[in-house]
Amino acid sequence: MNYYFVCKRKLWLFLHDIQMESDNQEVQIGKLIDERSYSREKKNIKINDTISVDFIGKYNVLHEIKKSKSIEKSGEWQLKYYMYYLSRKGVKIGKGIIDYPKLKERYEVKLEEDDKKYIETIIKEIREIKDDKIPDKLNHKICKKCSYYELCYI
Repeated sequence: MNYYFVCKRKLWLFLHDIQMESDNQEVQIGKLIDERSYSREKKNIKINDTISVDFIGKYNVLHEIKKSKSIEKSGEWQLKYYMYYLSRKGVKIGKGIIDYPKLKERYEVKLEEDDKKYIETIIKEIREIKDDKIPDKLNHKICKKCSYYELCYI
């Protein structure tokens, strides 16, 4: 879901099992922030090999830890998707929170009925993207920090 909002090309590559995140410095920094934040919580909870939530706090509040707000919309929809997915499995999540430990900020996210319909539309579009040819490059400033940069520009 996150890649859908960031870059359709990155999404296509990921959907075709081309994964470049393990060596990317930006991804490694994000993982360090995740590891060092909220150390009392049970984190990185994998559910059905489909989603991996950062942690679930008190009162079933779903938390997503992010490094920065540079691609805030994608993080918000990723969290909404997690809430949607869990609700479809019968897990009631009251709200989500995007935590920015480095910035010492939090952002509350709620899943509305319109969001659920939009997510279902996005899921259909993601399936279409997977079955189609690779999308064009973005040529955007965020591309320089992308783990897939070499596949697009070198």
